[in-house]
Amino acid sequence: MAVNIKIFALCSLLVFVIFASSVNARSSVEDKKELQKLINNSTIAESTNLELEIFRIKEDIAIEKNDKAVDENPEMVASMVNMNIRNSTERRKLGFLSCGTGNPIDDCWRCDRNWQKHRKRLADCAIGFGRNAIGGRDGKYYVVTDPKDDDPVNPRPGTLRHAAIQDEPLWIIFKRDMVITLKQELLMNSFKTIDARGVNVHIANGGCITIQYVTNVIIHGLHIHDCKPTGNAMVRSSPSHYGWRTMADGDAISIFGSSHVWVDHNSLSNCADGLVDAIMGSTAITISNNFFTHHNEVMLLGHSDTYDRDKIMQVTIAYNHFGEGLVQRMPRCRHGYFHVVNNDYTHWEMYAIGGSADPTINSQGNRYLAPVNPNAKEVTHRVITQGRWRHWNWRSEGDLMLNGAFFTPSGKGAAASYARASSLSAKPSSVVASLYSCQQNFLFFETYTN
Repeated sequence: MAVNIKIFALCSLLVFVIFASSVNARSSVEDKKELQKLINNSTIAESTNLELEIFRIKEDIAIEKNDKAVDENPEMVASMVNMNIRNSTERRKLGFLSCGTGNPIDDCWRCDRNWQKHRKRLADCAIGFGRNAIGGRDGKYYVVTDPKDDDPVNPRPGTLRHAAIQDEPLWIIFKRDMVITLKQELLMNSFKTIDARGVNVHIANGGCITIQYVTNVIIHGLHIHDCKPTGNAMVRSSPSHYGWRTMADGDAISIFGSSHVWVDHNSLSNCADGLVDAIMGSTAITISNNFFTHHNEVMLLGHSDTYDRDKIMQVTIAYNHFGEGLVQRMPRCRHGYFHVVNNDYTHWEMYAIGGSADPTINSQGNRYLAPVNPNAKEVTHRVITQGRWRHWNWRSEGDLMLNGAFFTPSGKGAAASYARASSLSAKPSSVVASLYSCQQNFLFFETYTN
């Protein structure tokens, strides 16, 4: 009888949550938490049908949030990025009168000599489609003191997993250098910042980071490499819920049905699947200042050519260095709008930017250095399109093509479909090389110590 009462209560609450999710996303999140608490205390905690229902509720809530995160005018967002770059470039010209590097993201926080005391100001520094990601700005600091990950269901306080799954906003920092080998994928909860400035933190040789059906996540300053497939195990996603996880591919960072995500200043290499993948209607994403090396399929943006919800995907890819040992997909896009701006492409074996299913690709102010292979000089690659690609809006403006590199444009003219980037005119190759060389040494191999 007691079990029947619990089942009746759960079913009633499910009906209410489904109704509420269409009215008020905030209340539906609160109701979901109450549902999870009831499940944890019930005798049917591992019911497959109930677990699937919880998953569906999370998906519905995420879809509503993702739809609200879409910018109606992506061209205006691209113009805003260009204005930020122009302003930082002008400040850099002041020389000793300015601390500016010309990188608007770094200039936003590095100019503060006491940035360690004002870490949360980083949340105001993103550009592009992920600019509204606040992470854990409005929460407390959480200091990771323990690199171990012994129990993915009951993580110990002081571990990264214990911090990442909490319901409240948190700004996560690290007490010291550490190497974290995750037994299973790390499931991020909403409103979290992982901030590894000032220390060397590696996530390596195990599971890596999954951002699934959540919002407002910032990942900054990590070394993520040698990620392995994990899964077929129970993993906790919040203080009130854990569930069965099927096999994870082994991405360094997997963004699944999520919005307002900023991935900045990380080094990523040599993982089982992708380095950064965003799928299943994810949007409002900025991927910036990262150092990608030694990997085949670097970045996949889109679940499949037939998954129409990815049409809301909007991603800014800025100030990244695509370096040694890379093969393809920098990125590979399906549906949506992708602003690829001021990146340094020094290595690829097959192609740099690929796509299918009519993505819009706006390439501005990048440096493309083609490989020696005469058959791999083309920056762009259309995937099995049978001529349908000619109407896709792919444009190159202000890009620097070196060693025979070339970009095959398509679609409407730049004036009609793309924000112009007069501030992003290509520099002489020697200037660009020195700029990115200095940037690489400073951004990825030092520990932000002034």
